Amino acid sequence: MYELPVGLPSELVPLSWLIGVWEGSGILDYTVDGETVTREFGQRISFSHDGLPHLNYSSYTWLEPEIPAPDASAPASGGAAGEPATAPTPIPLVTETGYWRLSRPQQAGDAGPGLLPGVGAAPFQTAEAVETLRNADGGFDIEVSLVHPGGILELYLGQVKGPRIDLATDAIVQTSGAKPYAAATRLYGLVDSHLLWAWDIAALGQDLRTHASGRLSRASS
Repeated sequence: MYELPVGLPSELVPLSWLIGVWEGSGILDYTVDGETVTREFGQRISFSHDGLPHLNYSSYTWLEPEIPAPDASAPASGGAAGEPATAPTPIPLVTETGYWRLSRPQQAGDAGPGLLPGVGAAPFQTAEAVETLRNADGGFDIEVSLVHPGGILELYLGQVKGPRIDLATDAIVQTSGAKPYAAATRLYGLVDSHLLWAWDIAALGQDLRTHASGRLSRASS
C-alpha cells in the first residue's frame, strides 16, 4: 500500500500518487512531411516535494540502441576470436524539469513574488480547505510548468481526477534558436501500479499528432 510522505502539504494530496522515482521504456513515433521516426527509449522520472505546495519534476530519457542484423560471417561471440562481445550503449536523448501544482490564485500567505515571504498563515493547510478547490467535474484544476534545455518553456493547464491527469498547453515560450513547437497535450494515468503516459505535439510545422508514450514502474517512493 502506498503511504503519503511525511510532511506532505495538504494541497499535494491529489497529486501524491505521482511522488517517487519511476523507470521504464516507451515508444517515439512521430511523422514529419511523410517521414516517420520510430524508436524505443528508456526513461527515468522523478516527482518530489520539499514542503512547499508544488511537486518538483524531472525527466531524463535515452534512446535504446538499434541492434543491427547479425552478420553471418562474424564469429559467434560477436567479436574477434578471444574478444567478448560488447553491449550497445544507450544514447542520451533529452531532459526536462519543472513544477506541478494545484491551480489557484496566490494569496497573502504564499511566498513571492521573488524572495518575498508570505504574510500571515499559509493557505490551504487542511484537507477541508483543499476540498474547496475541487472543480465541477469532481477533480482539481492543475498547472504544470516545464523547461526544456533547447529553449522551450511550456505552461500546461488541466486537471487531476483520481489516478488520471489530462493536460494541454496554455502557453509556450521559445527562444529565437529553438525548433518550432506550437502546442502539446499530455495524459498520465496510474494503471496496475504503473505510470502510463502519452504525449501529443504540434511541432516542426505539423498539426497536433501522436508523438510518444511510455510505461514506467515505481523504482522508489
